[in-house]
Amino acid sequence: MKIRRLKTWSALFSGVLLTFLTVGCGGSGSSGTSNPESSITATQNPLVAQYNLTLPIPSKNLGAWVEFGTDTTYGRQTSMTATTTSLGPQTIGILVAGMKPSTTYHMRAHVNWYGGGSWVDQDQTFKTGALPGGDLIVPILAATRPTNLAPAGGVELIDITPQGPSKHYLDTFVADLKGNIIWYYDVGAGHSAFPIRPMTNGHFIVSISTGLDAAEIREIDLAGNTIRDVTLAQINQGLQNNGYSFSLTAFHHDVIVLPNGHWIAIAQTVQSFTDLPGYPGVTNVSGDAVIDIDLNGNVAWAWSAFDHLDVNRHLFGLPDWTHSNALVYTPNDGNLLLSMRNQSWVLKIEYENGLGSGNVLWRLGNAGDFTLSGNDPGQWFYAQHFPAPVNINGSQMTVAVFDDGNQRVLNENGVLCGTPGYDSCYSRATVFQLDESTKTASVGWAFTNSLFTPWGGSINQLANNNVEFDMPQPFLPQDPAASLIQEVTQTTNPTLVWQMTITGSNAYRAYRIPSLYPGVAWQ
Repeated sequence: MKIRRLKTWSALFSGVLLTFLTVGCGGSGSSGTSNPESSITATQNPLVAQYNLTLPIPSKNLGAWVEFGTDTTYGRQTSMTATTTSLGPQTIGILVAGMKPSTTYHMRAHVNWYGGGSWVDQDQTFKTGALPGGDLIVPILAATRPTNLAPAGGVELIDITPQGPSKHYLDTFVADLKGNIIWYYDVGAGHSAFPIRPMTNGHFIVSISTGLDAAEIREIDLAGNTIRDVTLAQINQGLQNNGYSFSLTAFHHDVIVLPNGHWIAIAQTVQSFTDLPGYPGVTNVSGDAVIDIDLNGNVAWAWSAFDHLDVNRHLFGLPDWTHSNALVYTPNDGNLLLSMRNQSWVLKIEYENGLGSGNVLWRLGNAGDFTLSGNDPGQWFYAQHFPAPVNINGSQMTVAVFDDGNQRVLNENGVLCGTPGYDSCYSRATVFQLDESTKTASVGWAFTNSLFTPWGGSINQLANNNVEFDMPQPFLPQDPAASLIQEVTQTTNPTLVWQMTITGSNAYRAYRIPSLYPGVAWQ
């Protein structure tokens, strides 16, 4: 099985750079060494520059980083790029991202020498390009701060849902908290990078989708270069080689990266059933699989819902039986959480870092394995998205969940929301407290802005303890495509701290990340 690996720009052209880079303009603090040589070049992404450095002293402890901003106070920085142990001078390229379109930026590199001391380049400038034109549809962003409370720092990673097979949307991008697009990844008309997740090496992992279904997973750098990819055909071959009885029709909705570098993806598999209750004849039921892909693109572990759940429990009908939408790795025990929208459950799966049986350890949600404090079924989540653990301490877990609210069970008689004479359906931002040992749960905090979004959404507890959540529209069938992102205080009477509206597109996910660089937080 083969995977494609592409060298970085700096690796491909290091020989050229060693010959042709311009000499750095008299930086300071060289500790008696020769100064590095530097230049700045454009990349294929008009919002991303490459800061090139030729370093005269090789050392595994030597590293470099770049600060940048619209003036010489800079204000933002990249993470540290380590050097190698090569015997001679070496060239490294640091990708600088997080800049607005058509704007001049100041930037300068810092080099830390082995044994102490540092060098700082003189100020240089780079002007970003414009966002692509032509048929590209760019959503309209508007951010507001209705109070004097400060929002949590960082930037917004936004993933737009495809809006048509032929239209060309800017569907994967990062915006600052003022509503400016500062990074994007474009895969062309009729396709999307869904989902997208940041990686600890500074890259992103994306599934390349047509609609919500994908046949390829890529690792990309900030310039949009493909570093590694795997295809659906490769994984199906791997499943066959390893003796699994099922194959995949698509990757969909989520993929995460484990600490050991493996990729874990949700995928769809189909199984045929005859004369299921209420479904006479043959029904091709769509269920979910979870696939562990190792660093060489091989299938290391796989799981199918058909082996562990009852196909006759279908809250949203068939053939779309489970419709999972998010994965979480729990580092304390090496297991997985799987959000199954069409079961209104979050499952815990015995993965045990690839050695687990795949058994379902518990099902969180109405009619699952946990008892909810107060025994009010209406307080459970329904058709949920994006479970995000806040804290795990032994058997105690705090987890935020975006509660869409479809088919909310309102009482012990099983009456559903929207039934004439009963409450309408509504969506909530929630934080649940769980005790895995006693299988008890309680709603630690919940907030509704009285709107109902029947699909999508994401949620996170931020560094300042506020909660941020995303609600894609239309809230009603007649509403135009749009989304609402809100940061509110996690208090009894929440206060709206920050809000972004997106007009012209639906954001399936939108959530705060500290910056575009691992280990770096931007304010």
